[in-house]
Order: sequence, then C-alpha cells, then structure tokens
Amino acid sequence: MFKRRSVAVAAAGLVLAVGGCGGGDGTDEKADASDKGSAEPTRTRPPSKELVEWVGGMCESTTALKNLRTDSAADLKEIRNSDEGGLPAQALAVSYLSGTPMTVEDVESDLEALDQSGVPAADRLLDAWLKKVNRVVTELDEVSPSAAIDDAEGSTAGVDKLVQSLTPPKPDLPALGKKDPQLAAAYQKAEQCAPGWKPDEEAEGADSPAPDPTGPLPKAADGGNFEACSDGACEVLVTSTANITANGVNVHVTVGNSVTFQTPSTIMNLGGQGGVAKFGDDLKVTVVAQNQNGAVLEFTIP
Repeated sequence: MFKRRSVAVAAAGLVLAVGGCGGGDGTDEKADASDKGSAEPTRTRPPSKELVEWVGGMCESTTALKNLRTDSAADLKEIRNSDEGGLPAQALAVSYLSGTPMTVEDVESDLEALDQSGVPAADRLLDAWLKKVNRVVTELDEVSPSAAIDDAEGSTAGVDKLVQSLTPPKPDLPALGKKDPQLAAAYQKAEQCAPGWKPDEEAEGADSPAPDPTGPLPKAADGGNFEACSDGACEVLVTSTANITANGVNVHVTVGNSVTFQTPSTIMNLGGQGGVAKFGDDLKVTVVAQNQNGAVLEFTIP
C-alpha cells in the first residue's frame, strides 16, 4: 500500500509540476503579446510641400472671401446711413459696385490656379468652391456701377446678397482635416491657415508699387480755389466733396477710398493716383495723388 500511495503522490506531483510549467509559459506568452499590442502607433508621414502650399492657397482664398463678406456688410450699412452726414449714397455705391466684382474675380483666379491636391475629399471641396464663386462672378458681370444712380441702396443690397452667399462648402477644410491626418498636418504647417493671419499686402504689390497712401499730398497749384477750373485748366485739392465747373462741364467730385466723378449723364470711379476720367472732347481729369486726406486733381482740355 505504501508503495502504491507513494507512486500516486509522485505521479500527482509530476502532473502539477508539468501543469505549473505550462501555465508559466502561457503567462509569459500573453505578456509578450500584451507588450507587442501596446507598442507606439505608427507616426503620420509629414505632408508634402505641394500639399502644404495647396492647403495654404485654400485658406488664403477662404480668408479673402470671409473678409469680403464682412466689408460688404459694412459698406451696405454705410450706404444706407449715408444721409446721416456721410458721403452721398450714389458715390459710395459706385465705389462699392466697382470694387466688389474685382475682388471676387481675384479669388476666382486664385482658386482656378490651384492644381488637384491628390486628396479626393479636398479636391471635391475645391470644385464646390469654384462652382459657388463662378456663379457669383457670372451674376456680377451683369451689374454696372451706373445702377447706383437710379437705386444706390437696392443695387448694392443685391450685390451684397451675392457676396454673403460665398460661405465655405461643407465639410470645410478643418472638418476634412479631422478625417485625414495628412490634411490636418498640412493645415497646421500652412501659415495662411493660422488664426489671425493677414495677407502680406506689401508683397502682393511688389510688382507694381503704389504711392504711400499715408504720405503727404503734393501741393495743388490752385489749392481749394475751384473757380480757377472754369477755363478747363487747373490743379485743385478736394478733401471730401466738391462741385466743379470746368470748360462748361459740371462735375460733382467725391473723394473717399476712391475718387468718383458724376455729371448729369455719367458717373466714373477711379481707384487712385494716375487714374484719368474723360468727358468727351470737353474735359479730362487726372488724379495726381490721393490718400486718406483727399485728392489732388488736374483738370485739362483734351
């Protein structure tokens, strides 16, 4: 009996020993597997230079349209309140109707200049933007600054409605970045996408430098003596508005962000220094200089 019991105990001990060894090996294997599962995730590759530039271009155009929507709303408000002592509504409206389409066309050109990004969702966003902007440009082509003469507020309100429709298509670029690590990384690297970024206006105008709008105006030969223009030849300073008769042509001049010339039958808006307004064979007006203080104008007979 003793021998049998000893053998049984020894056998049981052997089984436990083998089972214990097997359990120990399994635990180690599980630990190894767990260690492998907790390894650091694969890092996202840095975005290509081309993608960063593409995303930056999209952000720049989006910012330009956002600023335009804000400025347009402010301009419309100013035109509506122009009877409260501001510039005449017609002159303000002419300036607005002249400048707004050009701003939208500039953004259209910038968007059309972007190549495909290689990210399907981002390229669909570009196509959606172009569809919106192209539609507005087409409608703005039908608008003439002369519409301000008959209906200053109505004409600008119609254009402002078009401008306000230029909101980012959904999903926009930040939303797409949440689903695409490469886009998100490019968005972070593109300086135009940074909060508060503003265009470098000096760099944009490097090819065609403009005079300093804050510098002093040159002295006008006839100062504020508008009667000197009666013979059609004078150089005068206009600081806000003036009614000038030159060589038989009665011209109402308004100086703000631009210079507007209005006669009973015509209205013209000039953007700044060097601009020329012609009234048939009777009169020509050249903007000698302009800044926030006014404009020096030279009247001559062509």
